[in-house]
Amino acid sequence: MTDYTIRPFMPEDTEALAEVFRCSIEELGPRDYSAAQVAVWASRVPDASVLQARLTDGRKVFVAESGKPVGFIDLEPDGHIDLLYVTPDVAGTGVAVALYKTLEQAARQTGLTRLYTEASEGARRFFLKQGFTELHRRDFDLSGIKIHNYTMEKRL
Repeated sequence: MTDYTIRPFMPEDTEALAEVFRCSIEELGPRDYSAAQVAVWASRVPDASVLQARLTDGRKVFVAESGKPVGFIDLEPDGHIDLLYVTPDVAGTGVAVALYKTLEQAARQTGLTRLYTEASEGARRFFLKQGFTELHRRDFDLSGIKIHNYTMEKRL
């Protein structure tokens, strides 16, 4: 997919981004996680009002748009990347890479020297390709379901 733009988040994006968030987990998550793990992860997607509060709390948020939002990424002031989600139809097409490159450029411009994240299995592969180092696997329970992710970082 080459027909998209990357732009800053606008509050009117929130409902569409909540759908991108949910859809990405439900449709891409099964590549690496069990049905029970995907279900409990998806159950934690915030509703639009909670998501909007999160996305307007001082972090930078970038949206990939192709007629409508198809992905987003955020950067907290301390260099934490909390959210990176794309719709299944654009997964693997370069949209996530473009979002990440926009974020890294913004991080460098603000003087950050380190980016870090907790990445799912699929995101782990993505972040390794972007030059991140895996620090360790995190195993934990969500509502009684065992699941895991990876703490990763990149020095800028």
